[in-house]
Amino acid sequence: MSSRPFLILGIPGSLRRGSYNRGLLRAAQEVAPECVQIELFELHEIPPYNEDVRQQGVPEPVARLNATIVAADAVLIATPEYNWSIPGVLKNAIDWVSRPPASTPLRRKPVAVIGASGGLSGTIRAQLALRQVLFSLESYVLPKPDLWVRNAGQLFDQEGRLIDEETRQRLHEVLEALVDWTERLRD
Repeated sequence: MSSRPFLILGIPGSLRRGSYNRGLLRAAQEVAPECVQIELFELHEIPPYNEDVRQQGVPEPVARLNATIVAADAVLIATPEYNWSIPGVLKNAIDWVSRPPASTPLRRKPVAVIGASGGLSGTIRAQLALRQVLFSLESYVLPKPDLWVRNAGQLFDQEGRLIDEETRQRLHEVLEALVDWTERLRD
């Protein structure tokens, strides 16, 4: 690995202030391997996708998201599960950065998908849906290890900090695997 930090762009798929998925990404910052830096990108300012608007010029928040994806070595998306799928705000952001398809910064970008939910099944279905979307963009999605956190309300404290040590260890393992996956793809 080079002397510069390995940069992972973390994208929480929720707008909620107390989002477990934002908390999961903050925990990733805490448990990241040495020399790994994780920067979060919030989706609040991304407007609804509109091809007419895109043809007049890419909105600044979308241009910023594109640039941060390009600058990152890898992407880590933490998605909640809404109605057995990914949230509209996350799909909207992906739709923006997927245009035009030939130059999407997600093409051939290493990506890991994780998620946390208060429910019993975690985010299994949302992660499958997100993997399908990323597959269509030719992203290199980390196949394993999986991390779908269920019963998240019991694993985070009142401030939104992930306090479950087993989940923190599994998150660390995902990050190690993402770095290794990215390095292998570079070779």
